[in-house]
Amino acid sequence: MISEVETKGGRYLKLINELKMILGIPPNTTTAAEKLLSALGAAVSIFAVAFFTARFALVQDTAYVMIVASMGASAVLLFAVPHGALSQPWALFGGHLISGVIGVTCFQVFGNSDMSAAVAVGLAVGVMYFLRCIHPPGGATALTAVIGGAGVTDLHYQFIFNPLLVNVVVILAIAIIFNGAFFWRRYPAHFYFQQSHYTSTPIAREFELSQEDLSAALQQHNSFTDITEEGLNDLLELAKQHANETSIHPQQIVSERFYSNGRLGKFWSIRQVSSINSVKNYFLPSDRVRFQVVAGENKGTSQESSLAEFIQWARFEVIQSDGRWVKPL
Repeated sequence: MISEVETKGGRYLKLINELKMILGIPPNTTTAAEKLLSALGAAVSIFAVAFFTARFALVQDTAYVMIVASMGASAVLLFAVPHGALSQPWALFGGHLISGVIGVTCFQVFGNSDMSAAVAVGLAVGVMYFLRCIHPPGGATALTAVIGGAGVTDLHYQFIFNPLLVNVVVILAIAIIFNGAFFWRRYPAHFYFQQSHYTSTPIAREFELSQEDLSAALQQHNSFTDITEEGLNDLLELAKQHANETSIHPQQIVSERFYSNGRLGKFWSIRQVSSINSVKNYFLPSDRVRFQVVAGENKGTSQESSLAEFIQWARFEVIQSDGRWVKPL
């Protein structure tokens, strides 16, 4: 019998997991060193942008602060997500400069008004989308060109070249130099994906996922995804490389250990064995396994099955490392 405490605990775990998914809280997938590198790169880049803006840009005071703020948003992308689609050079250049032109034009037509600000940001988003250079800080740049004050608006279209272009060139240069010092952070992302970092040869599969399948899935998804096609291919190849490793159903199930069914997507599940009991009963197999579902489908529930059924379900043993489920070394 499953105790009331176990049942309530499972419900609470399921509720917490559902809340995390609603809020969009992802699992931890990077090391502390990687997080610190991202922070350091962002700090260095903003220092460089501020340094060059103060000495070569034409705007001063409040406008200067607002432009640096726009670059601060870009720094988050270039140093925390250097391989993301929103972080690549065309997104950076096109997103800022095209949005800047739109913002200046809207101010010329509508003046400093709510209408001007709304149209500038709306047009910037639409044009960035059509020109395949979506860069969220571009919306802030378009808005700056409208509400940046006289220090910005008096520059008219010269604002695009100085200080905006100065800012973009500086932060791009720092991103290339800083990220390039670490082979796993090469920027632009194409430099990283050109590297050969696969160590196994794919084995024959009944249904091998193809590039055409990937393209069709992206088209059917019909929503912007912040990962380049190269990046997605890379993740899939790494996943297949792991799948190529010999994985057999464990013949010995041990209490308190974790097991995965090796599925993908919503059918994936991790179970922790609570107990294995020998039952001499005419109606039941001799060995029964009680387990908790700790991740994936039916998370938070307590269940029971025969030992034979559990062995057939369990593709391999797993352990938790840095918030992720992985095969033990």
